[in-house]
Amino acid sequence: MKAELPPDRIPVIAGVGEIADHPKDIAQGLEPLALLEAAVRRAGDDSAATLTREIDSLDIVNFLSWRYHDPEQQLATRLGVTPRHCYYGPVGGESPIRFIHEAALRIARGESQVAVVCGAEAQSTATKAARAKLELPWTPFASDAPEPKRGAAFQKPLATQLGVARPITVYPLYEAATAAHWGQTPRQALDESGVLWSRYAEAAAANPNAWIKRGFTPDEITTPSADNRLIAWPYTKLMVANPSVNLGAAVLLTSLAKAREAGIADDKLIYIHGGASAEEPRDFLARDQFVQSHAQNAVLDTIKSLVGGDGRAFDAIELYSCFPVVPKMARRTLGLGDDVQPTVTGGLTFFGAPLNTYMTHAACAMVRKLRGGGKLGLLYGQGGFVTKHHALVVSRTPQCEALSESVSVQARADAAYGEVPPFITDATGDGTVESFTVIYTGRGEVEHGVVVLRTSGGARTLARVPAQDQATLAFLTNMDRSPIGTRGEITIGADGVPELRAAS
Repeated sequence: MKAELPPDRIPVIAGVGEIADHPKDIAQGLEPLALLEAAVRRAGDDSAATLTREIDSLDIVNFLSWRYHDPEQQLATRLGVTPRHCYYGPVGGESPIRFIHEAALRIARGESQVAVVCGAEAQSTATKAARAKLELPWTPFASDAPEPKRGAAFQKPLATQLGVARPITVYPLYEAATAAHWGQTPRQALDESGVLWSRYAEAAAANPNAWIKRGFTPDEITTPSADNRLIAWPYTKLMVANPSVNLGAAVLLTSLAKAREAGIADDKLIYIHGGASAEEPRDFLARDQFVQSHAQNAVLDTIKSLVGGDGRAFDAIELYSCFPVVPKMARRTLGLGDDVQPTVTGGLTFFGAPLNTYMTHAACAMVRKLRGGGKLGLLYGQGGFVTKHHALVVSRTPQCEALSESVSVQARADAAYGEVPPFITDATGDGTVESFTVIYTGRGEVEHGVVVLRTSGGARTLARVPAQDQATLAFLTNMDRSPIGTRGEITIGADGVPELRAAS
């Protein structure tokens, strides 16, 4: 018979706090540090206020709407604490789940007693103030502080030149490739996205902290209109992350012993059962294919093994939702049907996308869901360009065994990799379409198409489809037949950039 775990080594989520700031006067909008402080204090109120005075571990999710010198130290000062672990993290949508997992491990090792993971953005206010040329009464912008390194920094020059070095233009490449791989026509894939996204909207409509609190039908989401323009084929505005929000969230963790000592009722405590993480190469063109993510598969397959090998064991799930292809891939790896309820929060389009910290809000929503009657929850976060993946199993019931220190499943992901084709920029002749998208202007007009191609020699390249080549664009965007696997002619444009013309 196994010995019971000592209560001071059992990590629990004891409190959550959120804030949504909708200032009537732009100048009254709260800055990210103020949102962080408010969220942490609300998490303290949700657990036991005394715990926020004992914070010894503080993680802040990277924010992009404002820049500070040492924001983690500034927040600690505002809270009146001097944590031994005080960290401001790098860019990554998976980072809140990673920080929660790491905080739980520190508690399990006896290195921490009270930990907080928090994040905030005030992009809505910052953008409106910039447009109005209004100087906000915030902590001065630290223009000399290091700028966060984002995914575009890791991409090839040709990808940057053609506009496929941003999430909104890279994820559609996975969208087109996966749909063809699954045997879907583009119309069928779009229909699946619309139904899935309408479920996110439905959850957001019921979430008091959501930025957009109304439901949308699948057709409203997928049909281009004046208010729902195409951004990058096949994604419309209502199918992409919405960063123009002012939101903050905090998760407070402690040990079971400390929670009981603070007088927190057992039915408010949520236990950490384990998790996993892995990454893809940062340069998306240095991957073997675009029909799946080996890192995502490794993480979610490991998560399934923690719950008996069946993804249907979860009562509640949060599948990261920057763009539809991510939860579509995830639900297939988990073995979930197309009737899946993918969120407890509302998604990055409708709840809002406070950039890297959406999953902090998802953790808050999951805690409320489990306290309300659910038993087992899955939090899956993702960052970069289908790059960084971290998932966590949480539950109302205690873990029977000590929390495993084995978090990385990178070796499993790497072992699944196939040969990566060499990348060239001077291809000519025949090319086979591996994936593609079409980029649109702010007025909804075609800017140009971008195609990922395999050459007759087995190399990979990128090619542009000029806006005036309507025949090739029409071929690519045919809703009833995928162009993946078809051939075309690669030539070099006047500016030295490869261009593709579809075969007649």
